[in-house]
Amino acid sequence: MKSNQIFKLLILVVLALAGCEKANIDVDTTAVDGSAIGEVSGVWAKGSTQVIKGDIVIPEGKTLTIEEGVTVLMDTVAKPEIVIKGNLYALGTAENPIRFTVNEFYKTSSKKFGKLWGGILAGPTCEELVLDHVILEYAGSTTSDASTSVKMGLYKAKAGENLPALWFANANGKLVVQNSIFRNLQEDCTYIEGGKIIFANNVFYTTGVTGGEAMNFKSGCLADIAYNLVYSTNTNALKLSNTGDKTPQTYIIAYNNTMVNTGWRRPTAKGGSIWLESTVRADLYNNLFANTRFGVKRDPKKPEDSRSAYSNNWYYGFDQTTVNQFQPTGDIVGGKNDVISNVAGANDPKFVNYPLNTAVTNADFNTAWDFHLQGNSPALGKGITNFTRHHQTGIVMKNGITYISPAPSTFVGAYGTKI
Repeated sequence: MKSNQIFKLLILVVLALAGCEKANIDVDTTAVDGSAIGEVSGVWAKGSTQVIKGDIVIPEGKTLTIEEGVTVLMDTVAKPEIVIKGNLYALGTAENPIRFTVNEFYKTSSKKFGKLWGGILAGPTCEELVLDHVILEYAGSTTSDASTSVKMGLYKAKAGENLPALWFANANGKLVVQNSIFRNLQEDCTYIEGGKIIFANNVFYTTGVTGGEAMNFKSGCLADIAYNLVYSTNTNALKLSNTGDKTPQTYIIAYNNTMVNTGWRRPTAKGGSIWLESTVRADLYNNLFANTRFGVKRDPKKPEDSRSAYSNNWYYGFDQTTVNQFQPTGDIVGGKNDVISNVAGANDPKFVNYPLNTAVTNADFNTAWDFHLQGNSPALGKGITNFTRHHQTGIVMKNGITYISPAPSTFVGAYGTKI
């Protein structure tokens, strides 16, 4: 064969290989858009779009950093899972959040509860995971025998399970989720099995068809949960449990959160606002419950740790049915200095812009609503600040960033008055 023919043949081979799908390789897209399937690590650069065409895995000992403004576009046919065996830092900003999403074409009312891709699944070898200024939407697909998570024995390790949008399972790991939005999800927004944890300044809405919590904690968790808004979860805003065989005992400190209309779309014993089970230890302060189903409810068969503390929580019910089921009984918990009336319409928190007569079964969120408190709100000045958080001195990450759980406020709920 002549030399120029050999050269042309080599060129054709190179071009053919370049057009093949990238699989099982490290992807380090530091400057350009890209697509990925298989193993990934490195940096996804600011403002880029990464098309995920199949399950991706961050290998143990490796890290993927996602910079601000990146769009992670999930293939709705492959319904990919993002499996983290190493570390993930998704570092968006208020102006340029990171989006884990699908093509706009699929964002229809018939798909408002997602199920269009898997979720972010961090296994026991994931040491650190940060989601900061992230929008995570339309996840929660159902596992099959072919799912990477099933093959690797992750989450519930079997076919037929609806995935949470975020799963974390390292009792010795570190997890920070802040300034983020979880929306349009099939079931649980998060399912956390251990770790040093901060959940702060997040928003959860339009989640859960027949079940699912906003934040679901199992054994091994030491978590500070603050300044989160949870709207109309199918089940609870917070499910706090010591179920499992991990140490330490789960101990949750939840303060200055606002919960609205939670629990009504799952009218069972566990459908509510905050559910305590299986000897969990929980301290609950300055939380605002507006038209939620129940307030704080315990599992009488395995009640919470006796050291748990509840104080200065605020309850509002538009109608008498809602008010009646707030009243402390054997399984409904009342706290010190809680504001709980037995009269419908009492204790109006005076939100800046939210119709308090909105149907409690409504799952659709209006982004024009404003849950800040008006200047004449009676919930201002009713919170306490003299308690200790787990991570008030900070969680230090390997990338050099320290995350501190926010200080509590003297107002009740996630938002004070507008500045």
